[in-house]
Amino acid sequence: MADWRAKRVVVTGDLIQDDSAEAYERFRDLMLPLKLRIHCVPGNHDVPALMRAVCGRPPFSYCAYEQVGDWLFVGIDSCVGSGAGGEVAREELDRLSDIVARSPARHVLLALHHPPVAVGSRWLDTVGLRNGDEVLERLRGLNRIRAVIFGHVHQVYDEDYHGIRILATPSTCRQFKPGSDEFAVDDKPPAYRRITLREDGKVDTELVWVRE
Repeated sequence: MADWRAKRVVVTGDLIQDDSAEAYERFRDLMLPLKLRIHCVPGNHDVPALMRAVCGRPPFSYCAYEQVGDWLFVGIDSCVGSGAGGEVAREELDRLSDIVARSPARHVLLALHHPPVAVGSRWLDTVGLRNGDEVLERLRGLNRIRAVIFGHVHQVYDEDYHGIRILATPSTCRQFKPGSDEFAVDDKPPAYRRITLREDGKVDTELVWVRE
């Protein structure tokens, strides 16, 4: 992907750590120079009211949807209460189904914060998506979901689930050690993921580790 150029950004939650409006304003100021569309969903460390005030205005979007060519982008909220784990409410799943049903797009990319699958790390899998099986079953029934991207786990994940590409990208901060039974920090650097969505519904991706 030597000539790869970003056309939009997807941010899968945990934008801040200190529960302050100033942190979101800092995020906004860092992202605006990119001059790109920025799709955002909340993480368990976010404050929805503060986040929505910044990320609900263009060029940002908050748990929104947008069609670009043959692809539909949809962000959903997987955060409940004050715990680290997540759950997608039935109303949110119904909203997703309605958005997909009304769109003529042939392919759908879904973004949320919590993983709908186990990632193979015992402590992380206890704070994943509590109703992951229900979510995956709904996604299969929608037929057009081609890819799901999530955050939360601070490590690489890339697997196929019945034709749905499920992807996690390491954090832009510190990483968690893969396969660990208890909380453990890895020594890998920050990272981001380049994603190319093809007209035929295929997904090409490249992980980029950011080193000094």
